[in-house]
Amino acid sequence: MNKRTVLLWSEAPQPYIDAAERAGLARDVEFVTVPPGQDPPDDVLARAEGMLSWRPPKGLPRRAPKLRWIQSLTGGCEQWLASPDLPANVPLCCARGTHRLQMPEHILAGIFAVSKSIPGIVLDQAQRQWRRRVNPTIAGATLGILGLGAIGAEVARKASALDMRVIGTLRQPRAVPHVERVLGPDGTDTVLAESDFVLLLLPSTTSTRGLIDRKALSRMKPTAWLLNFGRGDLLVDDDLVDAVKQKTIAGAVLDVYRTEPLPADHPFWTTDGILVLPHVGGLHPTRDTFVAELFADNLRRFLAGKPLREVVDPARGY
Repeated sequence: MNKRTVLLWSEAPQPYIDAAERAGLARDVEFVTVPPGQDPPDDVLARAEGMLSWRPPKGLPRRAPKLRWIQSLTGGCEQWLASPDLPANVPLCCARGTHRLQMPEHILAGIFAVSKSIPGIVLDQAQRQWRRRVNPTIAGATLGILGLGAIGAEVARKASALDMRVIGTLRQPRAVPHVERVLGPDGTDTVLAESDFVLLLLPSTTSTRGLIDRKALSRMKPTAWLLNFGRGDLLVDDDLVDAVKQKTIAGAVLDVYRTEPLPADHPFWTTDGILVLPHVGGLHPTRDTFVAELFADNLRRFLAGKPLREVVDPARGY
């Protein structure tokens, strides 16, 4: 039997090969590994039927005529959908759901950091300054989640265990465990107005880019915090800086940005009340093993001609 060629254009291909071997699939596949800093050879792309990658190689439609499946390493696929090198009619699968454990912990860390004045305490220690602070509890506070997907649902579960009230939005509203009220996108203003912490977990689409602007920020409580762990372009940067400086809101915890790394001259770095995280929300020492399980499942489905998991809808943008 002829083996199917799958390109692993990744800096850490071994977890994916191991997952395929554990699933008993490796004997049916020729895996070709290429580091991301190197352009995949034409002869490899010419016979590749599947590929794992962060982004498309240049000229992919022309160079990979046999390609029938693309597995992205990330949950968000804007870099794929915006590229002219994404082949039409080739299923693109994202890594949706693989951040379900580590990202909620980073989000809760952000909530604890700002609610318990941790950044200020760290600065006090550097200055050997003894200053006791009285901080409010997060128990009884309202967490509003814009984007109640897999990660949002897990955040809600953990937040409810901390006695937080959780509300949020979902593109197609339905009951979500541990969420008191689930609204559609038209309920965004309600979530903004009622929440003590507003968490952004939305994808980047035509309807969400720039969603949190001056007008949206004005609907939040002056004591409320904004947390963005979704996409950098959900925010209008200048409007957020102004809102924090003018005390329209208490501040923000940011993990994603329009430009990454965040430029050294960006005002987010120096605005008192904005905590800058270097896009660490989805990172985990064994993150590739999580994505590899999804990859192996999709590889099994691909070889068997069955529907793939987590297929991206280009019309929706995710």
